[in-house]
Amino acid sequence: MRERVTGLEDSLTDKYLVLVTCASVAEAKRIARAVVDARLAACVNILPGAVTSIYRWKGKVESTRERLMLIKTSRKHLAKLQGVVERLHSYEVPEFIALPIEAGSLAYLDWLGGVM
Repeated sequence: MRERVTGLEDSLTDKYLVLVTCASVAEAKRIARAVVDARLAACVNILPGAVTSIYRWKGKVESTRERLMLIKTSRKHLAKLQGVVERLHSYEVPEFIALPIEAGSLAYLDWLGGVM
């Protein structure tokens, strides 16, 4: 029987979920299109509503409504992906957090690797 979930037998896959917040849905769509077109990401989800971010910036506590992007990529694309996000992003220091995907649907992870 074929394994339905991969990664459980290994410590990690080579896939990553990257979190990026943007100032607007238009900015998120522009970045998402660019990274998928460049094959640096297989898929980007833009969450349908604003998230409220509370953070410290230049000595003050700020609060901003942002759009959250979930970017699916692989280890080999992380550095280039970060470069494109930083180049296209309006923030001085954009969020770029890469979380390793430990396990997932074998079919989905195969698809991810095949489209980038």
